[in-house]
Amino acid sequence: MEPQGGRVDAPTEEFHAFFDRYYADLSRLAYLLLGDSEGADDLAADALVAVWRRWDRVRATGDPLAHARGVVAGMARTRTRSLMRERRRIALFWSHRPDRIDDPDVPAVLDVRDALARLPLRKRACVVLRHAFDLSEKETARALGVSVGTVKSQTSRGIAELERLLAPDRRSARHAYEHHTYRAVRALRTEPAGRSSWWPTAST
Repeated sequence: MEPQGGRVDAPTEEFHAFFDRYYADLSRLAYLLLGDSEGADDLAADALVAVWRRWDRVRATGDPLAHARGVVAGMARTRTRSLMRERRRIALFWSHRPDRIDDPDVPAVLDVRDALARLPLRKRACVVLRHAFDLSEKETARALGVSVGTVKSQTSRGIAELERLLAPDRRSARHAYEHHTYRAVRALRTEPAGRSSWWPTAST
């Protein structure tokens, strides 16, 4: 929206600044929730379009970033459910083929991104926001539209599931919990494996 004379009004300037500052952050969040680089960029852009359409109300909340993260999480949930439905249809089709070959077992060694992708979306979102994005329990609850108690339980269960996936041997579970899981999840925010060369920054 540009008033007469080509001057951009204050709300539009604020949104442009918000976009420049947080697009990369929201794209990273979308990637950790979806596990798909191209889909993550598209989802982050779609989320910011949705935020812009109700920018006046979003600004009035006093925490537009929390709102935007919630939009990303909601869109990721919708997209994931759609993909799951499509995969079920494909699986049903192949299950009736006589020449079907069963998929191999899950590899014994999973890196943290693969393990994270195996979590249900709500647990994944809680783990990512709490430990990759350093949000408090209250901030995470606000972003996801759930209670603090839900954040606590889902985060705890999500970390426990990551621990089991990353350290199937229970004797090494404590070591994985302290020295691998938390640090690996935290590292995903700033340098996701395979994406550091092209990952968008706020300045690009």
